[in-house]
Amino acid sequence: MILWLLLVLLIASEAALGLRQGAVRVAVSFVGILFGALLAVPLGHLLARALPIFGIKDPVLTWSLAPVIVFLIISAIFKGIAAPLHKKVDVHFKYRASDLRLALWERISHRLGLCLGVLNGVAYAILLSYVIYVSSYATYQVASSGNDPAWMRGLNRLGADLHQTGLAKIGRSLDSIPDQTYAMVDLGALLYRNPLAQARISRYPAFLALGEKPEFQALGQNDFLAAWQNQEPILSFINQPQILAIRNNPALLQTVWGTVAADLDDFRAYLDTGRSAHYDPVKILGRWNFNVNGAMMAKRRASPNIPSSEMQKIKRWMVAAFAKTGIVAKPDQTLTLNELPVLKSGGNNQTMQGEWKELQSNRFLLTFPGLEFPVTVDNDRMTAKVEGTDLVFDREE
Repeated sequence: MILWLLLVLLIASEAALGLRQGAVRVAVSFVGILFGALLAVPLGHLLARALPIFGIKDPVLTWSLAPVIVFLIISAIFKGIAAPLHKKVDVHFKYRASDLRLALWERISHRLGLCLGVLNGVAYAILLSYVIYVSSYATYQVASSGNDPAWMRGLNRLGADLHQTGLAKIGRSLDSIPDQTYAMVDLGALLYRNPLAQARISRYPAFLALGEKPEFQALGQNDFLAAWQNQEPILSFINQPQILAIRNNPALLQTVWGTVAADLDDFRAYLDTGRSAHYDPVKILGRWNFNVNGAMMAKRRASPNIPSSEMQKIKRWMVAAFAKTGIVAKPDQTLTLNELPVLKSGGNNQTMQGEWKELQSNRFLLTFPGLEFPVTVDNDRMTAKVEGTDLVFDREE
């Protein structure tokens, strides 16, 4: 296996380097490896905040690069300490000790350096197993057949070897990444592999507020949907302009992460069943579109003697006036009422922000600036009477 060959070469090269450098430098380097491994993650979190100053803004890149940079810096510091320390010991034996002691020291230094070099190689092999385990966990799930770059295919091959050899247990034992982070990676891979889930994603109540942001509305553009449905390679997919607009907005990414993480299990169940144990009991939540035919039937029931010619006029007016009218009811008890006609005085349609309050299990009070009316929700239909006009909305499917 490639992984075994890589690890053997790594340990052998470190052993040869230890034989050449001697015990002092290799021992100090080993201490540097230990300190670097222990401090890479905690100090990496601090460094990740500073990387955007140097133009590295991608959250995945900052998250992965910061610990590596910290490890390399700490290792370099200890190697810098090792050089003068080795020189000091070397000068002592060359100029202050007998030739016999010098020969004995050089012999034991090189042999001990060889042993410590093997130890360094094993330490690097363990850390490499951890890096491969974490990195390949995501890349393996979103791999394409032959369309990915060589580095990604190589990483996935090493990840497969890691599991086949059982070394994945070593990588997992060092892992301090929360299980929720892995669950989020699983979710991302699931969504990438299932573009038909797009409709359900947009209807999940927790995402209704996000769906009103222009960055997420752009995800409905045909070019992005085509790239998703055609399963373009992941690196090409995440570099779509619509995705880049989200990736380059740290505050929005933090909002998305917090929204998804808070309802992760419920969201996964919703993707599978279309049902949300968390949000379904609140019947008003969701997107509601105006139903012209439903409103006409309500008008006919309220005024059974109205002439057909008058009904035709009302219908033509409704079709034109309410073409884009809809309600978005969000879990934080806020509302967006889109394109509502000014019913009595006429005028341009208006979009208003408001709030909803539950009166009973299926009755809610909607409050907007200068406008307040109750609605009744019956399964997937919402009805109301506003300024004498019957309004009927159907839940978006």
